[in-house]
Amino acid sequence: MAYDDILTTLDGPVLTITLNRPDAGNKFRHQTCLELFDALQKFRLDPQLRAAVLTGAGEKFFCIGGEHDPITSLDQSQVLPIIDVYQAIDTISKPIIAAVNGFAVGGGNVLHTVCDLTIAAENAVFRQVGPMVGSFDAGYGSWYLEDTIGRKRAKEMWYLNKKYSAEQAREIGLVNEVVAPEELQARAAEVAREITTRSPLAIGGMKGAFSARHNGVSGQARMAHDQQLTLYLQTQEAHEVSAAFGERRQPKPESFWS
Repeated sequence: MAYDDILTTLDGPVLTITLNRPDAGNKFRHQTCLELFDALQKFRLDPQLRAAVLTGAGEKFFCIGGEHDPITSLDQSQVLPIIDVYQAIDTISKPIIAAVNGFAVGGGNVLHTVCDLTIAAENAVFRQVGPMVGSFDAGYGSWYLEDTIGRKRAKEMWYLNKKYSAEQAREIGLVNEVVAPEELQARAAEVAREITTRSPLAIGGMKGAFSARHNGVSGQARMAHDQQLTLYLQTQEAHEVSAAFGERRQPKPESFWS
């Protein structure tokens, strides 16, 4: 898939995805969501890639939300597929770090919140504006924000629509670190590279555990299928049971638990 709205760059095991619509505040539109989802799925499946950084082009905007075309019907073709992007970020077993280089507003604030870690430039600004502009995000934008900064703070962001500086965001736990703007990309890449030195199975297991809480059966499946089943299929027990079935005999019990 050729990309128009995003840029992707590789640095060893680290992928950087850049929202590349600075003249539009790096808003995501239908095309942006499809491109993000495609890039994330390639990231998921590439064994050479171990971590990703998500950022915005330019010096002013990380992302200020979504562009919604005029609704002409209620069929799914009218739905902006951003939930697919949030879910991908949340369930991919590899860490994704947001490097917030400017305004993170509305869907942009949700976008960095669903990432595993957030590094913010000193000039970053965080805000939820839905009730001011006739919109809302009663899913990832509420549950994950509540998990991140607490119930009262999350309601404050949504009900009062205040702006939060990068330092204020750090104080309430919305971001992990604040750095000078010129240091942002290097610091995010440094954190990503540090995580790539950790056990990928352990990181994947922990990320699955964190995301399973809100993902119901799909969260359980990510743990049971992607993590546990993958390991189980490599055991002597799994090989013996499969062979016994093919040979129409009982499996040898001494192969179990090994």
